[in-house]
Amino acid sequence: MKNIFIALLVVFSQGLVQAQIQTPQQSPRAVINQQVGLTDIEIIYSRPSARDRIVYGNLVPFGKLWRTGANENTTISFSDDVTIDGKKLPKGKYALYTIPNIQSWDVIFYKTTDNWGTPKTFEETNVALKTNVRENATPTAVETFTIGINGIDPNGASLDMAWEHSYVSLKFAVPTQQKAIESIEKVLGGATGNDYYTAAQYYFQSTSDISKANSYMEKALALTPESPFYYLRLKSLILAKKGDRSGAIEAAKASLVASEKAGNQDYVKMNKDSIAEWSK
Repeated sequence: MKNIFIALLVVFSQGLVQAQIQTPQQSPRAVINQQVGLTDIEIIYSRPSARDRIVYGNLVPFGKLWRTGANENTTISFSDDVTIDGKKLPKGKYALYTIPNIQSWDVIFYKTTDNWGTPKTFEETNVALKTNVRENATPTAVETFTIGINGIDPNGASLDMAWEHSYVSLKFAVPTQQKAIESIEKVLGGATGNDYYTAAQYYFQSTSDISKANSYMEKALALTPESPFYYLRLKSLILAKKGDRSGAIEAAKASLVASEKAGNQDYVKMNKDSIAEWSK
């Protein structure tokens, strides 16, 4: 009987060890994954809430290094070198520290990311980049600390932080054009018509080199005997941008015929509108 009791006690104890009590975190973890241009960015941070407390100047002192969130390091990772304030930040993972003040914040990208909160000893040699941004007051209070990547275009975005009545926004640039051109040059060694079309589209939309856009478009058309309406549409837009209105109208008319044949009414309308505009 005694042996049975001991065995049951052991089983019960093991059950207690294996059981895990789960409760919600006061500052829940958040992960942001965002592509800007061709650069991947990841932010991992914990989000404290104000909960009727005065945040800046109290919970977060002015002029002191802040972990920029709660719990372990807030981290930010870039898959490519980025440019901030005219300075290069090498690709990699950084702890994101800030020093809030009334009118501006210092933003610090720190090389070591395994600290709980701020480093015990702050080493200047670990500062990969430091910059200063203006603090903006918001009319509506933000209850929970929020980091976001906004204002996204192919060449950059802004790293935004908001809490209570404070908002800061740090712009950064990514090397999209450099990477895209390198990719284009690499692929076009044995390119298809669609490769040249994609290259022409990029140069038309994202660079000022309209001659190269036209050159790639000509190669796309040469490699595609029965040219689709969208190829011919892009050809017309490139020629119009070059100032060749008659050539643009001719290409638009060819695109119109092809889009009518394909039953694409959006392109039918776009081509008719362009022909009317370029014929004035």
